[in-house]
Amino acid sequence: MSSSSSSDTAASGANTALRPVAATERVFATHDHAALWFSLGVGLLVMQVGAYLVPALGLREALWTIVLGSLVGAGLLGWVAKIGCDSGLGSAALMHHVYGSHFAKLPIALNLIQLMGWGTFELVVMRDATLAISGQSGQGWTLGATVLWGLVVGLMISGSMVKLVRQLIARIALPLVVLSLLWLSWHFVDRAGTIGWDSLWQRRGDGSMSWLSAMDLVIAMPISWLPLVADYARHGKSGGGALRGTWLGFAVANCWCYGLGVLVALTLPAQDLLTALLLAQGGLIALTLILLDEVDNAYGDTYSGSLSLHSLLPMWSVRRWGLVLTALCTALALVLPMHSIEPFLLTLSSVFVPMFGVILGRLAFLPAALRADSAATWMQQARPWHGSAVALWLAGIALYHAIAHWQPQLGAALPTLIVCFALSWLRRPAAARG
Repeated sequence: MSSSSSSDTAASGANTALRPVAATERVFATHDHAALWFSLGVGLLVMQVGAYLVPALGLREALWTIVLGSLVGAGLLGWVAKIGCDSGLGSAALMHHVYGSHFAKLPIALNLIQLMGWGTFELVVMRDATLAISGQSGQGWTLGATVLWGLVVGLMISGSMVKLVRQLIARIALPLVVLSLLWLSWHFVDRAGTIGWDSLWQRRGDGSMSWLSAMDLVIAMPISWLPLVADYARHGKSGGGALRGTWLGFAVANCWCYGLGVLVALTLPAQDLLTALLLAQGGLIALTLILLDEVDNAYGDTYSGSLSLHSLLPMWSVRRWGLVLTALCTALALVLPMHSIEPFLLTLSSVFVPMFGVILGRLAFLPAALRADSAATWMQQARPWHGSAVALWLAGIALYHAIAHWQPQLGAALPTLIVCFALSWLRRPAAARG
């Protein structure tokens, strides 16, 4: 695919974020989707969240929760990827179709705020890891490390997303990060063996977190990517390949990183994650490779954020908006107390659980309506707003927070998704349901 025809190098004024990607420009095969989503699924933040599962759960219960939660969460991610690939539409366009061309600006704007927040948070994570690896501290080092990673993300966003996925991530970054995960896994499995697998396996949790709440925590990572997945899947050759590749890639990465976080917490419970990884034999090299892989998480947030901005303000290209967002996230990483606003970001992300429950209920199992030519018709005939979809989404947000407040042991994500999907399915035309 030539860069001149790519959506990430579109001419100013052409709103490519709301148009289907042409069949001739779809180049991602199953292995491209798998490589991208394995790489995006690996991260220091994922390992840290995995460490939160213990001592609330015992090792046996934690591992089963990780496997089941990863399969369910990555399956939802793959399902949305299939819809994006079948239609050729990105996340902003799917929101336009389901919620209406005028009302969709609200969820797109919320998604943009979320992506800016997580993009900033990723820069903070990479900066802190850089300082830990280098053993340096101080305001000058903090500034330098933040700007350095901001420049790296800016360099990536100025190129072609398709080439980045197929050449840099699939061919170079993926093998290196797999080797680093294998090395760290070997080290911490060996430490667990020294402690005694029998004692670890029989250890019970303290009950501070229910099994369903722990499932919610595991599913949280793949669900956080739901507003982004269609932006990449729309470049796929087939919906089935997008589904399989996204599901497999993210599920394996999520299981691996959550499991590694659990092992770190069990074998070095008094250490923070970065210190524990550095203490591993060869941990400096392995952590450095994982840190380099973390860059694509920041890139993913920035690229999808630029698509959202471009859909709202098409006078600038996706690439130009991406550079603006990168600069803004770099500046925010220098001034915002990111660790204190993480709960706000998690709360904001809760709006996307019911949102995509409604989108799945409206668009799942519609192969005839999801061809690229039908998607173009969708956008031409989009109504200002769709009352039933909007009402279901807002009610879903209320349901999510009601469950989280009054029945937190049930977990809020899955019940909300199921209810919104079922009601949205029942509200669409009978011919579409059949």
